[in-house]
Amino acid sequence: MRMATSKVATPQTTAVKLKAQALSEERYIVPALLRGLQLLKQFNAQNKILTGAELSRRLQLPRASVFRMLQTLEHEGFVERVGDSVGYKLSLGILRLGFEYLASLELTEHGKSVVQRLSDESGFAAHLVVRDAREVVFVHKAPGAIASFHSIQVGARLPAHATILGRLLMSDLSLEALKILYPESELESFTAQTPQNIKDLKRMMDQERAQGYSLSQGGFESGISTLAAPVFDDEHHVIAALSITIATGNLPDSELKSLIALVQSCAQELTARMSRTH
Repeated sequence: MRMATSKVATPQTTAVKLKAQALSEERYIVPALLRGLQLLKQFNAQNKILTGAELSRRLQLPRASVFRMLQTLEHEGFVERVGDSVGYKLSLGILRLGFEYLASLELTEHGKSVVQRLSDESGFAAHLVVRDAREVVFVHKAPGAIASFHSIQVGARLPAHATILGRLLMSDLSLEALKILYPESELESFTAQTPQNIKDLKRMMDQERAQGYSLSQGGFESGISTLAAPVFDDEHHVIAALSITIATGNLPDSELKSLIALVQSCAQELTARMSRTH
């Protein structure tokens, strides 16, 4: 009798399966809706106002198509024309939609008091963040008593690979999964501390995950330090991160130990709260 043999999954076969699954899912994508969402994503802090011609170049679409999308989005209240100019900006419709979603998140509801505690006890601005693909999204904040600079706002996004927040949030990902998320050979660089490639990124992720917290002193923005700890679900997967932001490039060792303990304590409290809800 021939014995049945089981196939052992390898990183290569896993990557092939993931790519095949992605191709299969593309059959259900609605092109017109995808283009409309891509148009909205062109607006950000650096590009608050864009014209139809600029959007046409960015999206590599005919101007007539972009104009029809802008008319539709304007009708639904997601963009609006800037005065009598040809420029457009995001309207209150999309901002309201985003904030209503953030406010409805179970994680945000449970995290509000924890973020406030972190801010009150540290004196610094505290944040709750999640990951959206290759970006970190700030979903809640509490301003600190020591407000020597304007901390980042709710809804803001940062590149995941270049920030300790993103590396914590991606720390569950395997090297093969990272290669699919970042197919490029070199990663975009922001400072000398930005990982240059996937292997560097994975090494940094594993190191920060092992120590239970992450500290960046001028790693993404000069003169700004960030201290963060992960929040887990019942299966010990990272679902969010808690952080404080400090307007200094280097934290005194005398303060650092107590701040690390505080951030970790708050992250553990939110982990426990999320576990009790499931």
